[in-house]
Amino acid sequence: MILVTGGCGFIGSNFILDWLTNGGESVVNVDLLTYAANPETLASVSTDARYAFERADICDAAAMAALFAKYQPRAVVHFAAESHVDRSIHGPLDFVRTNVLGTATLLEAARAHWKSLDADAAAKFRFVHVSTDEVFGTLGATDPKFNEASQYQPNSPYSASKAGSDHLARAYFHTYGMPVMVTNCSNNYGPRQFPEKLIPLMIVNAIAGKPLPIYGDGMQIRDWLYVSDHCSAIARVLEAGRPGELYLVGGDAEMPNRDVVHTICSLLAKHRPGTDYTKQITHVTDRPGHDRRYAIDFSKIERELGWKPSESFASGIEKTVLWYLQNATWIAHVQSGEYKQWVEKNYGARA
Repeated sequence: MILVTGGCGFIGSNFILDWLTNGGESVVNVDLLTYAANPETLASVSTDARYAFERADICDAAAMAALFAKYQPRAVVHFAAESHVDRSIHGPLDFVRTNVLGTATLLEAARAHWKSLDADAAAKFRFVHVSTDEVFGTLGATDPKFNEASQYQPNSPYSASKAGSDHLARAYFHTYGMPVMVTNCSNNYGPRQFPEKLIPLMIVNAIAGKPLPIYGDGMQIRDWLYVSDHCSAIARVLEAGRPGELYLVGGDAEMPNRDVVHTICSLLAKHRPGTDYTKQITHVTDRPGHDRRYAIDFSKIERELGWKPSESFASGIEKTVLWYLQNATWIAHVQSGEYKQWVEKNYGARA
């Protein structure tokens, strides 16, 4: 049994689906079901004997202790987090609570469980903390890519809260010897992503005939990582990663946001012809502290664990666009009243 936090979110749900499809052992999914969580995403495994769901808050120490006692997991994969930079600007304390206090509470529950295991089980126990490249700050146009020795320089409340959680994870290894590993990934995209992030927002807005808001000049560069590639990297770290190590996971696909949006427009025109989606593009006021460039050197995980991405951006983005075109009901269900209010709050005053 492995315990996965945030398994109803974008990356967590894809990880569980891939894990069970690939014959992994049983999973207990611990999720509070906040706005971006969608249990419908896991409907296909809801009756699988290897899958269990527990609605719980990772900040609730008693609830976490009870779950470890009940399931006795041999590993933890920790996805649960507030993860949207724009929301962190509007409400930073929610990010501190979930990402810092929640991670600390989970680590402490895991430590108590780990200490209760016999020597053999304790030696095999693993805790994988999933984080972001945003903790390293921003790169200049010609700067070398982030690597495991890069300095932490977070520039948003979101990335600062994730940096804090990374430091806690590292501390539990160095102070207590608990077998913790940290992964830092580049921007994920793919099926089932909540439409507040760039790629799904552009797709669903384009389909609906709404504006496609691009921040500033749209030349902010990101390294794009297809979600299934990220999930395979995490599984590989869980299998063979060294406790105490940091592993950076990238997609080898640097691209400006503006080019990403134009690529989406071209693919929509290809698969749903008759509309010039580029006419819906609008440039809006940039967000505060917007990092200019991210890029990841994933040579360590490739060298030590034999992992590298299998999807190019061209193949991954076409799969993603097709998934959203084929899943209109999923889109409708996640676009609740709260979602509409958030889009207006974040973009309405920027036009």
